[in-house]
Amino acid sequence: MEPAVQLCRCVGHSTDTRPPRVTFHAERQDTGSAVWHRLLALIDEAAADGRQEFTPLRDMDADEVRQVVTLPPTIAKLTNVRRLSLYGTNLVRLPPEIGAMTSLEDFDPYCSHRLHWYPYELTRCTNLKTSRVSTRVLYGNFKFRPPFPSLHSTTGADLTTLDPAVWGADGARTCSVCTAALTGELHQAWISLRVATDVLPLLVNACSQRCIAALPAPEPGYVQAPHTGGPSVEQPPPRR
Repeated sequence: MEPAVQLCRCVGHSTDTRPPRVTFHAERQDTGSAVWHRLLALIDEAAADGRQEFTPLRDMDADEVRQVVTLPPTIAKLTNVRRLSLYGTNLVRLPPEIGAMTSLEDFDPYCSHRLHWYPYELTRCTNLKTSRVSTRVLYGNFKFRPPFPSLHSTTGADLTTLDPAVWGADGARTCSVCTAALTGELHQAWISLRVATDVLPLLVNACSQRCIAALPAPEPGYVQAPHTGGPSVEQPPPRR
């Protein structure tokens, strides 16, 4: 039997094993699968009953867990959820709609070892107090400073059909900073910020360079400006 979580060595595990460059996971979510429709139903149920804890993959078997590489954008409905548990999943990305979970206080994606970054929209969860993240698998983590994927900007592209291996997602709908609709112009940036109890590499999808310039100051001890990743980005030395 295959394990629920696929092996991932994207960032290495030390200064000796970190790669010179990294790329986003390329997997696309099968939104026609029975597992995906089950997730949609679970979200609708949780929104309807106003539950405060949401653990969507808890009752799935290994094969089902392995099929889930992101969560549905409809998690935006979960405005009463205070605790989101994503322990030990096969996720490679989270949708920016997680920022609508404004009651969220406790965020636990621990041992989801293929989550190397998070959407900037997570900063909108202003009630978030505690987090449990496997920091060693994060881009730019302070322990051995693995690189960040290279980011891009585009004008005139169809932002509803993107290649996740290049852009980090299969589509971009709204600006991470000002929430305006993205209509053909996209500017991406990385920024490292403290979210609850962890410093996370956050991906910004912005409508303009003006919105990139409006980002807050990064966490001390990390790259001190929004950046576009790639092997040329100079990071501070690792810290023990």
